[in-house]
Amino acid sequence: MTNLSKRRNFIKSGLAAGCTLLLTNSVSARLLSHLQVENPDPKKLNYCGHTCPNDCKFLIASEKNDPVLKKEAYEIWEMKTRFGVTEFDPDKIYCFGCKTKNKPVGIRLQKCDVRNCAIDKNLESCIECKDLKTCEKDLWKKFPDFKNAIIQMQVKYLKN
Repeated sequence: MTNLSKRRNFIKSGLAAGCTLLLTNSVSARLLSHLQVENPDPKKLNYCGHTCPNDCKFLIASEKNDPVLKKEAYEIWEMKTRFGVTEFDPDKIYCFGCKTKNKPVGIRLQKCDVRNCAIDKNLESCIECKDLKTCEKDLWKKFPDFKNAIIQMQVKYLKN
């Protein structure tokens, strides 16, 4: 029995390592590491299906109002190329999470086509959307592995 358990753990860890190696984009890896695998709850997810990590540099920079961390977040999130924010302004670069009701909405969230679509459709998360598989939003084009993971999450959600 013990050998069987060790073998299963070895296989699981090997598969996890192999899948991780296949993810060439570190942002994709971060996105995939914060998904609700079991029984996804749209109310607990961001609009895209992601769950922001507690150590999110953008969130920490915003909460501390730290210009150095905000500059790093500006670069990580490719604010210039993805969202047209050509000049870094620490007063305009912040994120408190896409579902935060009592905080201002920063440029990144204002321009997030996935968030705006979910809000327009009155959805808690994209896993509720019947058009997810064919959706061509910027986030899904940039991170197709993430989109596929969200589609798999949607399958689990619909089974419940």
